[in-house]
Amino acid sequence: MKKKLRVGIIAGGRSAEHEVSLQSAKNVMDALDRERFEPVLVGIDKSGRWLLLDPGNFLLDADDPARISLCPSGSPAALLPHHAGIVSEAGIPAAVDVVFPILHGPYGEDGTVQGLLKTAGIPFVGPSVLGSAVGMDKDVMKRLLRDAGIPMGKFIVLSSHEKIPLFEETAAFLGNPVFIKPANMGSSVGISKVRNGEEYRAALEEAFRYDTKIVMEEFIRGRELECAVLGNREPIASLPGEVKSTHDFYSYNAKYLDEKGAVLEIPARLPGETVKEVQALALKTFRVLCCEGLSRVDFFLCEDEGGGVSPAARPRLFVNEINTMPGFTRVSMYPKLWEASGISYTELISRLIDLAMERFKVEQSLKTSAVS
Repeated sequence: MKKKLRVGIIAGGRSAEHEVSLQSAKNVMDALDRERFEPVLVGIDKSGRWLLLDPGNFLLDADDPARISLCPSGSPAALLPHHAGIVSEAGIPAAVDVVFPILHGPYGEDGTVQGLLKTAGIPFVGPSVLGSAVGMDKDVMKRLLRDAGIPMGKFIVLSSHEKIPLFEETAAFLGNPVFIKPANMGSSVGISKVRNGEEYRAALEEAFRYDTKIVMEEFIRGRELECAVLGNREPIASLPGEVKSTHDFYSYNAKYLDEKGAVLEIPARLPGETVKEVQALALKTFRVLCCEGLSRVDFFLCEDEGGGVSPAARPRLFVNEINTMPGFTRVSMYPKLWEASGISYTELISRLIDLAMERFKVEQSLKTSAVS
C-alpha cells in the first residue's frame, strides 16, 4: 500500500482575515482525500503563535463565521527547516511532506509564509514568494497589469505619510462614487464606497487602520465576474461565475456574514465568446503576475456605454484584481467554479497538492552551486 502524504494545513494567521482562513481550513480538512493524505494541522493565532492542533477538534464556534476561533489547547510549535517537520513544545516532531498554507491576507498570503516554507525546503500549495507578494499588494499588482496592457480602471495610490487630496480633487480624476481600500488586504476588509467628503474622510481612516498604503479606484458600473485558474506551467481556467450582491457592494458582510448577501450564478450566463475572453484574460493575468498553483481573477464586464466615468471607447472587460489564495469556505467561488467545470472539491485539493509536489521537484533539480 502506497504511503500517505502528510499534508501540513496551516490556518488562522495575523490578519483581519483570520476567521475566513479558519472557515477555509475546516472545509479543506473535511474534503481532504484520506486515502491519499494524512492531515497535520497547525494553527497560527492572532498574536502570531504557532500551535500544533488536533485535526478533528481545532475550532470553537465553528458554525458561526463571526465568532469562529482556534481551540487554545494546542501545543506551541515551530517549523524545523530542511527536516520537513513541525516540532511541538514537547519536542515531538510532526513530519510533513507538503504544506497547504490556507492563509488569507498579510502574514500568510503575501509571500511571508511562502518565503519561510521555501527557505525550509518544504513543498507548498499556491504561488511562490513573488507571485504571492505582488498579488497581495494591489498597488504593485495594478501597475504590473497596466504595463502588460491588461485593461483596468483608473486608480490612485496614497501612503499614510503623504498629503491627502481633497475629495473634490480625487473625484475629478476618478469620478463619483470612489472605492477606497487597503493596498494589502482581501475579503473586502476595510473597503468603502464613498460619495462625499464626509464619507471620504471616514473611509480613509478605516482603510489606514489596516495598511500604511491605500488604493482609491474609480467605480466601474458592470457585472462582477470571477474566474478560477489552476496549474503551473500550463494553467487552465474555469468557467466564469457571476456575483450579484444584495448589498451596496460585495463587502465582507455580504461575503461571509449575511447568508443572503449575494447570489452566486455559476456558471455565469455569458455568450461563448465572452467566456473565452474572460478565460484568456484570467490566464494572461495569472502569468503576468508570476503565479503558480491557483488563483482567482475578478473582473468587471460593462454592458452599457463603457460604464463608469471613462469614455465609451474603452474595453468592455476589466480586471479588478487577483486572489492568490482564494477562500475555500462552503460559499467560496473558487471551489464552486471548479465544481461547475467538472472538478470536485476533493479532486481540486488533490490536484493542488500534486502541483505543489511537481513544482518542488523541478526546483530541486536546479543547481545551487557554481562549482562543478
